[in-house]
Amino acid sequence: MARKRKSSPAPAGDGWLVTFGDLVTLLLTFFVLLLSMSSMDRSVLTRITFFADDVGFLTNRSAGRIPQRVKLVIEALDKPWEVLEKQKRIKDLLFPDDELPPEISRSTLEQNLQVLARPEGVALVLTDALLFPPGGSQLTETARRLLAPVVEVLLFMPAPVNVAGYTDDVGGDGEANYVLSGERALSVLEYFLSHGLPPERFSVAGYGPAWPIADNATEAGRAQNRRVEILLKTTPWLGAYVQ
Repeated sequence: MARKRKSSPAPAGDGWLVTFGDLVTLLLTFFVLLLSMSSMDRSVLTRITFFADDVGFLTNRSAGRIPQRVKLVIEALDKPWEVLEKQKRIKDLLFPDDELPPEISRSTLEQNLQVLARPEGVALVLTDALLFPPGGSQLTETARRLLAPVVEVLLFMPAPVNVAGYTDDVGGDGEANYVLSGERALSVLEYFLSHGLPPERFSVAGYGPAWPIADNATEAGRAQNRRVEILLKTTPWLGAYVQ
């Protein structure tokens, strides 16, 4: 019977080299991976983020059949550079005569609602005459019915939204104007959230008499400055998507 050969023992003290070599290889691979991730083209990151947003957009729209009127409004709002040309059409689509509260005439709506282009998207600008009692900050029942079509659009349009309140310059730069403008913006925001819109989509601000859109020297101008702007951020700054 053949005798088994005894394996010769590894030289003492050399076994750690194998483990150390494996460790160095793993560390090198790890650092190469970190370097490749940190140098990734920012344009690629931007495209990836937009793609993710588009998927969410399709998901929201496909969750239910979007009404044709709402679809036309969204298509118009998606192109802020065309808003001035389509302002009347947007108003008519948002607030058709058969859905306009009976307390608000078409001429009153025209005088107290503007659709304006902003760098971030489109702003629906409503004066306090459409939304609040004089000096108050709680939405009237008429205002709630008026804002219902806006909610319908927001349900199918997942763009971030900023709700900002403004006052005229009566009372100057005092605290009361900022408090009132903030409370009015919050009332509109609370109405939106009560319909199940996700709060993470919204931001709110009260700017008091800052940034008037009309001349405060006239009553008509002050009436235009007492307003709430609902800004639909359909064209956010690209850099905001890249960390």
